[in-house]
Amino acid sequence: MSVNNLPTPEDKNLQRTAYAIKQLAQGRSNATGTVTLTANAATTTVTNVNCASTSGVWFTPSTANASAEIGNGTMILSTVANGSFTITHANNAQTDRIFYYGIQG
Repeated sequence: MSVNNLPTPEDKNLQRTAYAIKQLAQGRSNATGTVTLTANAATTTVTNVNCASTSGVWFTPSTANASAEIGNGTMILSTVANGSFTITHANNAQTDRIFYYGIQG
């Protein structure tokens, strides 16, 4: 069994499998998280096992500086790979450019 009580591919427990399917049907997934853009750098890399090279990644700003980053057009999803994605953004000292993200596919 995995850390979050969801079934692994080897798991034969039907109750856990049914629970996982129910959670997905209700819109819950562990393919989400938060990311704070790295201060004094032009890129931030996020590691997430649910990310594939063909995944789409969506961001929602959770702070004013995060919203300004998007509004300024200085943030792009520059690389999507198996297990991670990289964001290219403005290089500044702000430490509160915080986003929620979701991975699909």
